[in-house]
Amino acid sequence: MTILTRRAALAASLALPALSAQAQAPWAPSRPVRIIVPFQGGGATDLTARLLAERLGPMLGQPVVVDNRPGAGGNLGADMVAKSDPDGHTLLMCTIGTASINQFLYSRMPYRPEDLSAVALVNLVANGVVVNPNVPARTFAEFLAYAKANPGRLNYGTPGNGTSGHLCGEYLKARAGIDITHVPYRGTGGVVPDLIGGNIQVAIDNMPAYLPHVRAGTLRLLAVTTKDRYFAAPEVPTVGESGVPGFEAVAWFGVQAPARMPAPILARYATAIAEISRDPAIIARQREFGAEPNYLGPAEFEAFIRAENEKWREVVRLSGAKLD
Repeated sequence: MTILTRRAALAASLALPALSAQAQAPWAPSRPVRIIVPFQGGGATDLTARLLAERLGPMLGQPVVVDNRPGAGGNLGADMVAKSDPDGHTLLMCTIGTASINQFLYSRMPYRPEDLSAVALVNLVANGVVVNPNVPARTFAEFLAYAKANPGRLNYGTPGNGTSGHLCGEYLKARAGIDITHVPYRGTGGVVPDLIGGNIQVAIDNMPAYLPHVRAGTLRLLAVTTKDRYFAAPEVPTVGESGVPGFEAVAWFGVQAPARMPAPILARYATAIAEISRDPAIIARQREFGAEPNYLGPAEFEAFIRAENEKWREVVRLSGAKLD
């Protein structure tokens, strides 16, 4: 072997470990990452996304920005992600509406459920039935009695068509036999001030944005929609124990990505979100705004969505709700 040949062989052998390490290195974004939030700021979707973005940026080595794109019950933002490049630079902060309910509620959808891949479930949130203090009801039973005696008089606000608040309201109307009118907003940020100001009388929505106002006495929380009492407001009864037996509806928030995202990229995000979710400080911050941490990885989250689809398909059928 000539000296030149030996040198070439040595150079090649030295390069092999470096190439192997490069091939095994975790994927990292090459530019800033966007998390699309399909609702206005201020709600549980936005709060959860910002918590993730804050920690994901340093872990990935690129800024992670939250981009609020409200509209069409979350369909506008979800559609943007479904049609974006699956290169790991665009994620969706999905909700029970965008990942499950909307496909049964809307007669025409801009995207298909299979256009999005499950990355991770992050947390669960109770919905609450919240009223302006001028509503003459201090308990949920009194609220039901008042609504039945005054059909069509009460308006209930939600973050939008297809949200868990909307379907909770329609399900409640069907189960309790009350007539209250749905007023859809483009996010929780629009509901809260109108409820405080008396422009609407009721909100059925994720609890986090309302808890500070309930604690301050400017709003009244009558019941929660979970099966059991909720950790963030254990003194408040459930809808089920207050006149509508068996009623249960839980909102949830997770991360989805464009379908066909390469497995290494999806795994990188799932691993990073799992690490964030285990952090005691992150757990505490979620509970501060009323969310119960509940991490599921890609396969488990996909199975969870399938189970939710079965439930909400039936709820939409029972309620008779339908949107064009």
